[in-house]
Amino acid sequence: MSDLNAKINAHFAGFVVRKDLVKAVKGNAIVPTYVLEYLLGQYCATDDEASIETGIDTVKDILRKHYVHRNEAGLIQSTIRERGRYKVIDRISVALNEKTDAYEATFENLSIKRVGVDSVTVKANPKLLVSGVWCIADVQYEHSEDARVSPWLIEALKPIQIASIDFEGFVEARRAFTTEEWIDVLLQSIGFDPAAFGKRSKLLQLMRLIPFVERNYNLIELGPKGTGKSHVYSEFSPHGQLISGGEVSVPKLFVNNSNGRIGLVGFWDVVAFDEFAGREKSANKALVDIMKNYMANKTFSRGITPIGAEASFAFVGNTAHNVPYMLKNSDLFEELPPQFHDSAFIDRLHAYLPGWEVDVIRAEMFTTGFGFIVDYLAEILRHLRGDDLSHRHQAFFAVGPQISTRDRDAIHKTMSGLMKLLFPAGGETEAEVEELLRLAMESRKRVKDQLKRIDSTYPPVDFHFVSKAGRKVVVTTLEEDEFPQFYYLHAASEPKLRSQIGEEGEAAPAEREEQNSKGASAAVVTKPPSSEAKEGHFVFAENRKGITFDKLFGPYLRGATKIVVTDPYIRLFYQVRNVMELVETVIRLKAPEEQVAMQLVTFPDSVNPEKQADNLNAIMTACEGTGVTFTWAFDGTGTGHARHITTDTGWKISLDRGLDIFQQYAMNDAFNLANRLQEHRAVKQFEVTYLRV
Repeated sequence: MSDLNAKINAHFAGFVVRKDLVKAVKGNAIVPTYVLEYLLGQYCATDDEASIETGIDTVKDILRKHYVHRNEAGLIQSTIRERGRYKVIDRISVALNEKTDAYEATFENLSIKRVGVDSVTVKANPKLLVSGVWCIADVQYEHSEDARVSPWLIEALKPIQIASIDFEGFVEARRAFTTEEWIDVLLQSIGFDPAAFGKRSKLLQLMRLIPFVERNYNLIELGPKGTGKSHVYSEFSPHGQLISGGEVSVPKLFVNNSNGRIGLVGFWDVVAFDEFAGREKSANKALVDIMKNYMANKTFSRGITPIGAEASFAFVGNTAHNVPYMLKNSDLFEELPPQFHDSAFIDRLHAYLPGWEVDVIRAEMFTTGFGFIVDYLAEILRHLRGDDLSHRHQAFFAVGPQISTRDRDAIHKTMSGLMKLLFPAGGETEAEVEELLRLAMESRKRVKDQLKRIDSTYPPVDFHFVSKAGRKVVVTTLEEDEFPQFYYLHAASEPKLRSQIGEEGEAAPAEREEQNSKGASAAVVTKPPSSEAKEGHFVFAENRKGITFDKLFGPYLRGATKIVVTDPYIRLFYQVRNVMELVETVIRLKAPEEQVAMQLVTFPDSVNPEKQADNLNAIMTACEGTGVTFTWAFDGTGTGHARHITTDTGWKISLDRGLDIFQQYAMNDAFNLANRLQEHRAVKQFEVTYLRV
């Protein structure tokens, strides 16, 4: 067990579960994760292997006996009849039969309707009246000669969720974890392995939780297929409801005028719209109008009296094109249905989560470590909805005065959500707040910049914040720095924006580089170096793509006959592969008749030095006959930590991460573009400095 997993079990005993156990017990049961983890939490909330094995068997037995499969509905109905009563796990909804003045339940998988349920049960669980709720229920069968009377009755019903939580105990236990550890705990709790993600990618995953912790929060995420956009909203919490974008109506979402029944927003913490994108889709104008009013004012009305609610909205959908295509030809909201591709609707979104930065989910991304039982964490997040931490960052920073009230409110709400997730007990540092504030402002700036494309009446806004010491930090989006030639394309007539574009269509980095030299955070993003070798310092944001060794090193290695790479961490296979790819860059750059001597200076691997030597020798063999002579040696001092490349043409390239600039990708997949082409890989955050020596 890792140190983090041991720490989780020590401070949250009984409230955590090993996340890979869900797959072990699920079988062919089509139930949400929180249902399975509720059961696992009853029997497997321990780190004792023997108890876990026994608990798994118990949960499997419960599912085998009591979970209702649709194709076995008839068998279970017969069992209930023969025994008189039987316990089932099913999704149950309730409706009032006005003719009989009685509540009647419908069991989704068991395929029975008109099941009698008493008023006390319904009052205790009002969500049963809105949509299905997963429950454990004792169903009774009593045949009657009166055909009008249903033989089915609910004797007892219990929604699958934790009854109570100790919030103060949760907050106190949080203090035992560093910020980095806590982020990893949350990531493991939603099922992912923290080692497969960079810092920014982890925060993007956690942003999906903000609607659960922040009232009336409106989040949109558009991106490629297969990135898990809807997973959190369908599997993570019993307080969220995922609906298809095409299945929503005014009565279902807000209020039914015919009977006065309140819709989803009155009962659920989060209403998520799956498959929201699609230009061929259409939406009812009345629905769009009432949604816009609710998103802006937290109220809705279809009669005389306005009704307040606190449900957050999450809109998720797929994009048909990549980011540069959208920026060049339309905007980042191009896939929305026409009725929602409207400036008034878009302006009410607090944050745009860039789904194109989220990796397609692969098997190795899932964790085998411990995380919170999702239902426990869902109750914690629900408790935090009542807090307001939207101004806590102001102890360190002030948002730029030019930013409008609506933009400011959006930034504050995103910050409040992030602070609740990461710092419910306080204790945040200035550097930590700055990182979160950048992300919150960037998420709103992405909305505002696209609004300027859609509606020219929106003015340009200088998104920045200022520290107490007077340091101004300009915020840009990642795609703004990666594709400046397209980002400003549709607004180039505006003097402010035109001044940001250089002769070749790239954003002028002078202002941001100047701030970096004054001590701004390393998250500052600048454009990559030009094709001409010049001195300079560059900072690259996490998740950026399009970065290759050819672009980074090509101008500085061209013409060199001797190249020395110093990097103490060339030990694992992927690190040696990075060296091989640098060799490939040198081979592409040099003329066929030129001879280049390339040497690597590194440290021995303490775990498997033989394998390290074999891999490095394999590079030497591969270089034979190419005009590049590759050699390697261990640093004799054993104390150096510098990472740099030097050439006999007078250049020194200092690298804070060495050659290890790329995030994990599928190395064994020959048909994965990230495996084949460096420009399709997302990078880690890193810095590079070019010096004349």
